[in-house]
This record gives sequence, structure tokens and C-alpha cells, in this order.
Amino acid sequence: MEYDIIIIGAGSVGVPTALATAKSGLKTLVLDSFPSVAQGDNKHAIGGIRATHSLKSKIWLCQRSIEIFASWKKLYGDDIWWEQGGYCFLAFTDEHEKMLKNTAQQQKEYGLNIDYVDAEKIKKLVPGINDENLRGGTFSPEDGSSSPLLALHAFYRKSKEFGAVYNFNEEVVGIITKNKTITGLKTNKAKYKTQTVINAAGAHAKEIGNMLNIDLLVAPESHEAGITEPVKKFFSTMVIDIKQAQDDKFGNSKNYYFYQNKEGKIIFCLTPEPNIPGLDRFETSSFLPQITKRMVNLLPRLKNIKIRRTWRGLYPMTPDGNPIIGKVDGIEGYVNAVGLCGQGFMLGPGLGELLSRVITKKLNSKDHQMLGELAYDRNYYKIEDLK
Repeated sequence: MEYDIIIIGAGSVGVPTALATAKSGLKTLVLDSFPSVAQGDNKHAIGGIRATHSLKSKIWLCQRSIEIFASWKKLYGDDIWWEQGGYCFLAFTDEHEKMLKNTAQQQKEYGLNIDYVDAEKIKKLVPGINDENLRGGTFSPEDGSSSPLLALHAFYRKSKEFGAVYNFNEEVVGIITKNKTITGLKTNKAKYKTQTVINAAGAHAKEIGNMLNIDLLVAPESHEAGITEPVKKFFSTMVIDIKQAQDDKFGNSKNYYFYQNKEGKIIFCLTPEPNIPGLDRFETSSFLPQITKRMVNLLPRLKNIKIRRTWRGLYPMTPDGNPIIGKVDGIEGYVNAVGLCGQGFMLGPGLGELLSRVITKKLNSKDHQMLGELAYDRNYYKIEDLK
């Protein structure tokens, strides 16, 4: 059993990477310890997709991802619930207004379609919003959303058509090297020969790195999300409230964000303060009181909507909030695709194509810039705005 490339992880990054490598003619194997595709933290994602970052590499990767999401139904026929509703970051303080204006100016210089808009525009984008102290915010109309499960299963089916092989319920237990060069991989079921391994193991990426004595600065954190019953569609944009909230009873929080999907359901998520490190995926009793108080205060018309369920997923975080992508000096054949910081779904399709070019040695000048910004040996202590 010999493959050109073995990808560890059949999630938001591993599956679109398999699509790209198999399409380029590489004999591709994907291994995952779960019983089927997208059973890690992809199914916990809420589906937001934006190119409006402040790091060029993430902007470029997500611009390509948006092209892939937006054209998928036309090219292949699968409805992955792509909707170009835009992203809207809100400003309620002088500090946030200044920061968002500066960020938008930088993003416009990178070629992004984004503007800082006034409170009246925000009220049209989000009908019924509480405009007390609302200064305005940024709006990027080309960003959007898609269903993580529908999209990943569509990518999965198409990658198999191109020849990618998936082995589920199979755990990687070791990576075989000779003279600091990868020659194969061991699982709890078999041994495989390969010269290239891509680590796309999400929250468990550090464990894979440890097999090669590579210390990955990736630490998973717990984040909770939820979904409501469907109601008549009244807004499309992703709404991000970046102000912090103090809550002595249920816990403090940073930003939270939500949008209304194609079925009319409101999907929402919150960033706790302080962060919650670890691998715990069990939802808590404090999340709903935390976020519903904030959401109803911001959008009072949500007060009577019924919440159907909540869940908890993991964000594989790095110190600077950016992924670690590319090769590592000293181990030939090993490639990182780790530390996506909760943005694996939006980065995945563009990143998969970049990784395919890494393997086939067809890199362009833009690729070299991206790989430099996201390299394993970079300075991790320059934190991106709005990470």
C-alpha cells in the first residue's frame, strides 16, 4: 500500500486538500480516526466565510475559497447553501470605530471590497438592531456562508471521483523516517509507504508533530455555538459584535457573532473570556444565558425565538491567531496544515490548492509569500487584528 501523499484528518482542511491533490494526479490517502468524513470539528463550525482578514496570506487563501464555494453548484451541481450575505463588524466605542476604520483601509489596499459604513447603513443590514451608541461598522458584501456538512460531503464525493482514498476508524500511531526523510506511516491497522505526509489533524495536530519531535504551538480551546428554529428571513449578513461583556454570574465573554442561514435559522457562537483550553466538547449550562442576553440586547426581536440545540467544538489556536502551513526544515516530506484557529472551513479550499502546489512543486510568487507568513519558524507574537 503505497501513496504519493497521506493526509491525516478528514475535516475542513484534509478533505479539500485531498480534492486538490487527487485532482492534480497524486495518489492520495486520507486517514481519520472517526467513522466518517467531517466528524471532528467541521460539524461544529457555523459556516462563516470571509476574506476580510488583515494578513495577506489569509486574504488570498479566503478569496480563492470564496471563488470555490460560490462556483461549486454551477460547476458540480451540489447545493452547499452558499449565500453571499457579507460580514458586518459593529463599532460601539471610539476605540473600535478607529480600529475598524484603520483595518478597512488596510484591507482596501489589499484589494478587498469593504467599507466603513454609518449606523443608518447598519440598521438596514440588520433590521431592528439596537442602535444605542452604535457608531457604524465595516461591511464586506462579498463574504458569505455555506453549510459545513453539505460542503465537506460535496468536496469528499468529488475527491473520490478524482481517485482519493479514505480510510476511517484508523488512528495514526507513528510516522516512519529514514535519515530524516519520511518513508511511511503506521496506524492501528496497517503500514503505508509514502514520501509525503500532511498533518491536518485539527485539535490533535500537536500529537502528530510530536511523533517527529516537532513542537507545534497549537493548543485547542473550547467554543460553544447554537441554532434556533427557522423564522422568516430578515437579514443575511454575518453580524459580529466585538465589544467585551462582563457577567459575574455566567462568565465574561469577548466577541460573539451570528447570521440567519438559508433555512431561516439563526446560528450563533461566542468567544469566552478567559479562553477555555483543552479538548472538552461537552456543552455547558452557562453558554445560553451568556449569549442570549447579549443577542437580545443587540437585536430585541430575537427575544421570543426558540433555540433548538447547542454544541461545543474546538478551535486549534496558535499564539498569533494564524495557521501554521508548509514544510519544516530537518524533516523531508512532512507538511503542516495546522492551527487554523477556528477558520479551517473558510481557509480550507484555498489552502488545499496551495498544499497541492507545495507537493507538486508548482509554487508561484504569491505562494512563497503566503508560506513565508505562515511558516512554522515565524515570529508568533505579532497578533492579527480581528483574528
